[in-house]
Amino acid sequence: MRTKAISLLQELTEAHSVSGHEDEVRAIFVDELQDCGELSADRNGSVFCETGTGGPRVLVAGHMDEVGFMVQNLTPDGFIQFVGIGGWWEHNLLSQRVEILTRSGAKVIGVVASRPPHFLPESQRRQVLGMEQLFIDVGAESRKDLVENFGISLGDPIAPVAAFTPLAREDYYMAKAFDNRVGMAGAIQAGQILAQSTHPNRLILCGTVQEEVGLRGAKTAAHFSKPDVAIILEGPPADDAPGFPRVDCQGRLGGGVQIRMFDPTAITNPRLARLAIETARAEGIPHQVTVRRSGGTDAGSFHVANEGIPSIVLGVPARYIHSHNAIIDLNDYLHMLSLTIALARRLDAETVRSLVTYL
Repeated sequence: MRTKAISLLQELTEAHSVSGHEDEVRAIFVDELQDCGELSADRNGSVFCETGTGGPRVLVAGHMDEVGFMVQNLTPDGFIQFVGIGGWWEHNLLSQRVEILTRSGAKVIGVVASRPPHFLPESQRRQVLGMEQLFIDVGAESRKDLVENFGISLGDPIAPVAAFTPLAREDYYMAKAFDNRVGMAGAIQAGQILAQSTHPNRLILCGTVQEEVGLRGAKTAAHFSKPDVAIILEGPPADDAPGFPRVDCQGRLGGGVQIRMFDPTAITNPRLARLAIETARAEGIPHQVTVRRSGGTDAGSFHVANEGIPSIVLGVPARYIHSHNAIIDLNDYLHMLSLTIALARRLDAETVRSLVTYL
């Protein structure tokens, strides 16, 4: 399980799949799960694999997209202006490498740059530059060069460039897009394991699109798959770096899988939350219970879809998400995977019915 997790996380994090352009991650999902069940996709591009003979419909979902950029304009002298896709903090952008996916399928490497500080007045050197003040340099000489020789067009998606890298500390890994390739890896591995054993439900593995731009894909995914309960796998921000009170930490690397009770987009079904915590305790799975003041996940769309879907978020804390270099502890991922499998095996018809019986 560990070796497979590492290779799958590397393949997924190094894929180019910003919101609305999730093709590379979708292809990995299909390749990994094509022998595990029935594959399908909705009309927005979210992808599904169903396995199991009957019982309640249990969704295990991650979102395929990552934060990135899009080509907004090509300047006459050969530079690229761009817009952000998803939430970016401009501090993170200068001097970072990016990769533009052209319509031919070629990828063009560039660097995010700005007017050099040597030519700025002292007051401006200390200011954070907005994205509209930045540009991407791919080495082109003109707009015509960008179009005819580099094949770059308006609307082309742009992803960060960062290799999946083991750190000196054992089981610590650094990469882009752990938000949410840890969730996608978890959905894939959980599906592969559960498909080879009995489970009391119809399991629906899912990769959604466009989570980073407003939980959009989950809306159509819920309508398409009609789950009775949803387990959302995520890569939420860790809060164990300098600047956070250690005593208040709810997302520590090495602390285990996060079980999210609340964020501004969703209140976890209390009965499902209780079941997840009881399952983690019974199975001896390290876990962290989390209540968040900000942020949101696909649970925000799933839990209010159709007639209401009890939903829970299980997460792998990641430092520095929405940047070129995030860090996770692999053990937290393995604990998320273990809890996902254990929870799915407990969601029989009676248990799922008890989550939504109010009268």
